[in-house]
Amino acid sequence: MPLELRHLRYLLAVAEHGSFTRAAEELHISQPTLSQQIKQLERTVGVQLLDRTGRAVRLTDAGATFVPYARRALQELATAERAVLDVADLSRGSLRLAMTPTFTAYLLGPLAARLHARHPGITLNVKEMTQGQLEAALLADAVDLGIAFRGAHLPGIGATDLFTETLGLVVGPEHPHAGRTEPLPVSELPACPLALLSEDFATREHVDAHFRRHRVAPRIAVEADSISALTEIVRRTGLATVLPDALTRGDTPLHPVPLAPALPARTVVLLRRESAYESAAVRAFTALARQWAPS
Repeated sequence: MPLELRHLRYLLAVAEHGSFTRAAEELHISQPTLSQQIKQLERTVGVQLLDRTGRAVRLTDAGATFVPYARRALQELATAERAVLDVADLSRGSLRLAMTPTFTAYLLGPLAARLHARHPGITLNVKEMTQGQLEAALLADAVDLGIAFRGAHLPGIGATDLFTETLGLVVGPEHPHAGRTEPLPVSELPACPLALLSEDFATREHVDAHFRRHRVAPRIAVEADSISALTEIVRRTGLATVLPDALTRGDTPLHPVPLAPALPARTVVLLRRESAYESAAVRAFTALARQWAPS
């Protein structure tokens, strides 16, 4: 019996869940049907791929060897399907974009608007995730492009510089420092209650490292895991925050206050899997992203 693609999907589901029952539920087929299909696959390749003797179903040595090739085959098939559907004139297409949370606050809107204005037939699917999750998703072909910060990237990830992001103190219209133009010494921050992103954000790590370098222990009144929540709190209270300067530009009640010493700038990069197929939609978005800069 020839090997079929559904056999590979079934094997990967069982391997992931360690259970025929849970895999069958995910695949929306009966457990006996799933078991029969796996046995057909084992007969086709001539070896036992799953060890069914324990409480949990495990891969045999042969199965552990086979699975990476099965996963890669399905990934390449998905890439091939997208390549076939890709239309060079951009009258239709899709783009799967991931970005770290900071960028959804000020970068996603302008880029999505430009993409839709120029290529309304492209469907944009956006995911927000940490940089580690983003790079793993690129390698797994779960997303096409990612926007994050330059750093030590995983093997197989290529980076293109986009622009430099600067951070500073951000206050609302009622804050005592609103409208201040001269730099505020970092040493004075303990007298300025802050609302900051929670510690699992890369931006918070960057801010904390700056404070430690200058031996400053700020008074943190609020921690939030959403930039939109943070900016709303700052807008309505006398608290300040530390966020990208770009959030204070345009029609907003937020005011930037320079710090001295200033926080180190960060380079924003566009990430992609180096071996990935580059669709017309990916090329179009890459060109738009490279042209954009905070203003």
